[in-house]
Amino acid sequence: MKDAFMCDPSLKRSVEQLSSSDILVDCRAILPGDETALLEEEARSIPARVLGARRASGAARVLGRQLLARLGFTPCAIPKGASGAPVWPAGVVGSFAHDDAIAVAAVGRHRDISAVGIDVEPAEPLPADLWDLVVSPHEQASVANNACRGRLIFAAKEAVYKAVAALDGILLDYRDIEVDLAARQAVLSGGRVIKLRYCVGTQLVVLAYVPGADAFSA
Repeated sequence: MKDAFMCDPSLKRSVEQLSSSDILVDCRAILPGDETALLEEEARSIPARVLGARRASGAARVLGRQLLARLGFTPCAIPKGASGAPVWPAGVVGSFAHDDAIAVAAVGRHRDISAVGIDVEPAEPLPADLWDLVVSPHEQASVANNACRGRLIFAAKEAVYKAVAALDGILLDYRDIEVDLAARQAVLSGGRVIKLRYCVGTQLVVLAYVPGADAFSA
C-alpha cells in the first residue's frame, strides 16, 4: 500500500534532491488530523482558526521535527514568531511553506547556512494580474514561451523574501529581486546574491539560501 503521508512519488524524489550536505528538504501530504500534530506551544502561537490553515501548519511541523531529528536535534516545538516565521531551536535555520495539498520544509545548521526560505506553488500559469507586479521586463523576456515559469519566478521571489527577512529583517518588494533561473540565483537591488534550487512537478518548489560564509557579503 502506498504510504498515505507521501506526496506524489516523483515530486517527493525531486524535492528530496534539493537537499545537500548542509540543507535538508522534504515534503509531505497534508492530511485530515494533521492539526492535532501541533504541540501546545505551537497551537498557542498560531492564531488561525480555519481548520485548513491549522492542518497545514501541523503537517509542516511534522516535517520540521523529522528533519531536526535527522540533523541530530531533539524534536521540539516550532512555534510561529511575531513576524510569522517559525522559531527554530538555537543553531538551526529553517523555513516552511504549503499549498492546499502539500507541506514543504527546509532545515540546516546555522554554522553552514545563514538563511533559508522555501515556497511551493501549483504548476500552473501565474495569474495575468500578477505578471506586471511580480515579473520584471527582463524576467518576462526569459519566460515568454513558458507561462508556468512565471509562477516559478513568483515562487523564487517568495522563497528569497523569507530567507532575507530571516537574515536581515528586510522586507523586500518583488521588484527588489531579479531572478535568473538558468543561473539558479536571485540578485537583490543592493547587489547581494541569493542561491536557488528548484524542482518542477505536480507542484513547483523553490529553495533560496545564503551560505554561512556569504552572510555579510554585499
